[in-house]
Amino acid sequence: MTLRMHMLRNTWAGPFNASIEAAQCLCVTGASGSGKSVLLRMLADMDPAEGELSLAGIDRRAMSASSWRQRVMLVPAQAGWWAPTVQEHFAEATMTNARPLADRLRLPSDIFERQVLRLSSGERQRLALIRALVTRPTALLLDEPTASLDQDSVAAVESLLAEELARGLILVLVTHDAAQAARMGQQTLHIAGGKTVAA
Repeated sequence: MTLRMHMLRNTWAGPFNASIEAAQCLCVTGASGSGKSVLLRMLADMDPAEGELSLAGIDRRAMSASSWRQRVMLVPAQAGWWAPTVQEHFAEATMTNARPLADRLRLPSDIFERQVLRLSSGERQRLALIRALVTRPTALLLDEPTASLDQDSVAAVESLLAEELARGLILVLVTHDAAQAARMGQQTLHIAGGKTVAA
């Protein structure tokens, strides 16, 4: 299983080239505004793009946008929340898996019963990650998933992601933390001014 991009580009960023195998993490680094989030949105087929993009040899254009995004799932830096309580954002069938993950990520035991408006930014980040993981995507695109977390919570997130990688997840991780990139990534893509540059 491989997520492959070749000459992937749009008006604002690119071209980008990479092949990420199952159980591998590609870390994307660069200054704010360099094009990291644009790359993730192109990979998720949420921004128009030219070039080649495929998963397991199947071209992005050979499947519907919704089917692609179920397999190649983006968790943005600020995920959307459309209902008053946390639990309303989770399908009932996923709760059996969601609750243990919340415990792993050091979230309160009653987190699913809480009002979204009362959550901290770090709680929202971890819940958005859980919301993605319980759907079992093939590839997960994470935009600064630990930016608002304390060191213990960062370690918990990284530990969980390492387990998901061991199960065969493809991970693309945007991070400003060079130490995190060194810990998590088998590959690094450094972006400046919308272009790939040497790290």
